Amino acid sequence: MLLPVIAAVDGSAESLAAAEWAAREATRRNRQLKLLHAWSWHPRQEGEPATAAQRHLARRCLRQAEERVQRTCPGVRVEEEQVEGPATAALLHAADAADLLVLGSRGLSGFTGFVVGSVALGVVARAARPVVLVRAEETATDEHLPAADGHDSIRTPYRDVVLALDLNDPCDEVIEFAFEAARLRHARLRVVHAWQQPSAIALGPGDIGLVQEPQRAADEWLGFMTAVLHMWREKYPEVEVAETVTEGRAQSVLVRAASGASLLVVGRRVTDRPAGRRTGPVTHAAIHHVGCPVAVVPHA
Repeated sequence: MLLPVIAAVDGSAESLAAAEWAAREATRRNRQLKLLHAWSWHPRQEGEPATAAQRHLARRCLRQAEERVQRTCPGVRVEEEQVEGPATAALLHAADAADLLVLGSRGLSGFTGFVVGSVALGVVARAARPVVLVRAEETATDEHLPAADGHDSIRTPYRDVVLALDLNDPCDEVIEFAFEAARLRHARLRVVHAWQQPSAIALGPGDIGLVQEPQRAADEWLGFMTAVLHMWREKYPEVEVAETVTEGRAQSVLVRAASGASLLVVGRRVTDRPAGRRTGPVTHAAIHHVGCPVAVVPHA
């Protein structure tokens, strides 16, 4: 049985945008869409039993999200579910049974932004399945290039999918997610890697040879990227791929590269250590500063 695309909804504009994005993605993937509402969104309420008012709010949130989804994606198959918190635990449990989990980037009672302690950041840092973050203003036309007359359109080609690729640790799960996302959209995949020269402070007297002329270093990184992507190009021959290596801090390079994209794909390493609510610096920069939807893909 195919796993569904799950969207967490809480009645906020952010979660409704996430539900709409999730419906489009479910349609692209030919999956069912599950709309999920958790009763205990706020940390102060965690552990309290659901009241009649909470159940009523849950039904209203789910109905509102379903109506929005059916207006924008009338062909999508929709299922609804209510669960009782704690919120982070409920969403992590739901993610285990999802093709991907979609969250609004801000919201009521828990989605108050990507700061330490937020529900969304806790889910991103610990989920075993891909999580996509969608901002409130996101619409279907944002995924597409503007029409020839400059107006928004859903009939034009998709904007690029951007993959942040760490060539020091290239991971199949992250690369495959990005290629598949580009294939589903008939979009170009732009693969980006940022590199930096070794710090002079960190180099010893015999290490000066590690410093390369920038163009030579860039060419070597690009050759490595081409080699890493070779098998994926063969697996996805229909996907146009643009390879880019840039000298600079990964966070800054990534934010610039994602400007105007339809989707940014980043990886997150799964470790045996308690992850808490922290993410790596690249993922942190993406979810704070990138305007397009961000897919965070866990990998071993």
